[in-house]
Amino acid sequence: MQHRPLTGPFAWKGAELARDGRWSIDLGPEAARAIVDATATARAAGVSTDTVTAQAFPLTSLDGLLARVRDEIEDGCGMVRLRGFPVDRLGADAGLAWMGFTAHLGTAVAQNPAGQRLREIRDEGAGVGERYGQMRVGGEGEVFLSSRARTASTAGLRYHTDRCDIVGLLCTGRARSGGESRVASSVAVHNAMLARRPDLAALLYQDIPRSRLGEEDDVGREWYPLPIWGIRDGKFTSHYSRTYVEAAQLLPDVPRLGPAHWEALDMLAALADELAIEMTLEVGDVQLLNNHVIYHSRAAFENDPAAGLVRCLLRVWLCAPHRALPVGHEVLWREIEAGRLRGGIATATTA
Repeated sequence: MQHRPLTGPFAWKGAELARDGRWSIDLGPEAARAIVDATATARAAGVSTDTVTAQAFPLTSLDGLLARVRDEIEDGCGMVRLRGFPVDRLGADAGLAWMGFTAHLGTAVAQNPAGQRLREIRDEGAGVGERYGQMRVGGEGEVFLSSRARTASTAGLRYHTDRCDIVGLLCTGRARSGGESRVASSVAVHNAMLARRPDLAALLYQDIPRSRLGEEDDVGREWYPLPIWGIRDGKFTSHYSRTYVEAAQLLPDVPRLGPAHWEALDMLAALADELAIEMTLEVGDVQLLNNHVIYHSRAAFENDPAAGLVRCLLRVWLCAPHRALPVGHEVLWREIEAGRLRGGIATATTA
């Protein structure tokens, strides 16, 4: 099959997007007040972060804003940054407010086998591999950390996508230094590789073994095959984390990737860096990304607890299935048709 470059607002380059402010929105005092009022309404009704719904979190005055956000995520550049989410005014209810707000954009799905729907992304200190998954490699006690374990450290994260249609991050604390977010259009990466090395681009349309390290499904399957790129009904989707690819290569029965595969993955990362836009999330900033058309990464960071500078992001994974996914992606998503609940980590009720 001959693959062609894709055109549209989602095929952006960082330098271009930096000059176009449509993806960055200041909430302003009226929107902040509406979020605080909706939180009070939800709290009075006895709902929690696990039970809040869009109906229990009324934001009628923000219908226009929410429609703009939804359109930009699915049919625009694929991401939105909101500034001024009233974290300071919300205090301990920031998580409830975040879950209530995002309920207007999609359905929250599980981020671990226990069904957790809201996760704090922060440094959890030593032992994250033992808690969240690791593999022993070599003979000197060296370990290979799962993707989930890496997110719970101060280490940098490579370009990747998450297991959901939309990932939403609310910043409630910033580090003393580092932690910058870099975001790139996976469509632009695809187009650039297709132009420069079509032979390598073709490999990423083929199955690549992925590990389920730390997130095994209910029958204990440790790996699965899935292309990094796919297209259905004219819409592109990419699902990628190099950590899961590398972990799969440590398993004994997994087909081995050749040098050209690794060259393609190296080029993917290099192109993402070349085409990315960088931002630092401040307290009250929101980042919403369409995982089908966006790669994101994180720089390493350093906290300063004594100064109150501790990086923390509240993460939600949302199902907002406007697009059908390519045949074969059900091995990860379980459902691939538009309008069906999909994504997240398999639990006892979804596996």
